[in-house]
Amino acid sequence: MAKIVILSGSPYKGSRLDSVLAHADRLLQEAGQQADWIHVRDLPAEDLLHVRFDSPAIVQANEWIARADAVVIATPIYKAAYSGVLKAFLDLLPQKGLENKLVLPVAIGGTIAHLLAIDYALKPVLSALGARHVLAGAFILDSLVKKKEDGTSELEEEAALRLQDSVGQLVRELIW
Repeated sequence: MAKIVILSGSPYKGSRLDSVLAHADRLLQEAGQQADWIHVRDLPAEDLLHVRFDSPAIVQANEWIARADAVVIATPIYKAAYSGVLKAFLDLLPQKGLENKLVLPVAIGGTIAHLLAIDYALKPVLSALGARHVLAGAFILDSLVKKKEDGTSELEEEAALRLQDSVGQLVRELIW
């Protein structure tokens, strides 16, 4: 079984992005894979802001990524770019922190105008960090993630299928 890390760059607990990632995690489990999660928002804010490479929490998160075969890197898109909290964490990865990793970018945004943010904003950073292979990824409109009265969310069919295709590609690449 491959080692997979899901890295959530959402600053909000219970976000639509986390619902998308929970769905991706279920798809991975159905394919016989297991993932560990890193919620960047749960890392000490001072460590992120003051770029504390020696912080125990940062060191542990970096070790999880170092041991991973694949990393699902997810972010909400704000002002046509990935979240600041994700950027703060990526700055704390070693220069080749994604070397030889298979990376699946996942993004959620309010408008289709943000569709290319994965390609022009996130992928160059992932490549600079040494990612072996960055998959096409999945962009999900946040309107396709419906909040329910009980606080949970559900993906509309279009979003679920897009995510299923992307996670399926990740699993196939890991097997190859």
